[in-house]
Amino acid sequence: MTAMCKKNIFIIFIEIFFFCNFLNAQEAYYNAFNEFSRMLGGEQILDFKRAVFITENACYDNQFEYEDFCRTVMIDAFICKSIMGVFDITYPEKDKNKTMVYASVFKYMTDTIPIRLNDTTTLRHFPFQYNFEDFAGEKDWSNMFVTKLLKTGKGNCHSLPILYKLIAEEMGERAWLSFAPNHLYIKLRNEQSGWYNTELTSGNFPTDAWLIASGYIHLDAVRNGVYMDTLSQIQSVAMCLIDLAEGFQKKHGDINPGFVLSCCETALKYYPNYVNALLLQAETLMKAYRNQPDKDSSESRELFERLNSMYAHIHKLGYRKMPDRMYLEWLMSLKEQKEYQNQSILSR
Repeated sequence: MTAMCKKNIFIIFIEIFFFCNFLNAQEAYYNAFNEFSRMLGGEQILDFKRAVFITENACYDNQFEYEDFCRTVMIDAFICKSIMGVFDITYPEKDKNKTMVYASVFKYMTDTIPIRLNDTTTLRHFPFQYNFEDFAGEKDWSNMFVTKLLKTGKGNCHSLPILYKLIAEEMGERAWLSFAPNHLYIKLRNEQSGWYNTELTSGNFPTDAWLIASGYIHLDAVRNGVYMDTLSQIQSVAMCLIDLAEGFQKKHGDINPGFVLSCCETALKYYPNYVNALLLQAETLMKAYRNQPDKDSSESRELFERLNSMYAHIHKLGYRKMPDRMYLEWLMSLKEQKEYQNQSILSR
């Protein structure tokens, strides 16, 4: 066998090796998608914690174990229960225990907590920090993950409220996710205050009025449930499915738009006004339109008309793009505008 033939065989071997690895990497996403389909379709128990895990684990090619993730959340919940045992709040209503759960998770995530291991050893859990360097996961998509937040202590408006919800629900109390432009936060309810907002990026409780006035929120988006509404469990799981699609796109590029579109179509079936799913679907189809060799073909014209209809629908729902610079300024104002915080929560 000549040296040239040996070299060609080696190159073929390398190509096959990388192709197989690529297929294995895609398989993790397809397995996750199938599990999402079973959850959303009622064939499997709807489990938000499981949805978060399989979304993130697919990005890591299924390297991690679900039991380890559950154990970490359980330990966080145990620490929060310990916090409940050593501090109190002024609260007169009969749902005080629920409110204490919410307060303990908030304190755990935003304050320094001493953790006593034994008579001689005390550790300190420091508050989670906001990742200003890559708040949207543009450089590293894993910066959006709860697993990354737990590992590094740094997160963003995606991972922080998700972790809050996971811990609160591990303690037996519901917590609801809610959207603002480019943003995710927590909504809670008790008998004294009714519904109120909990903001983990700045550690405070902004009012709805302030969010509407300052957060680039069109009133149509509020009326249509795009922003400031509580997400049901099925909507929260559908949100994770879009996270899966975006993670796939970040990792594999535009090599398989069919997978991304399948995720969008499935999520929108259960959460029709989920604007991130609508945008991802439209952006994916726009790339397909731009790649059409003949823009005058019937297929291209039909796709163009569909895109016009989709973008018109998104605009009608009340979506308006919020520039990244403005979003960062808005985040900083959450800390500074104390007069717009919910005083009934702060006074406890």
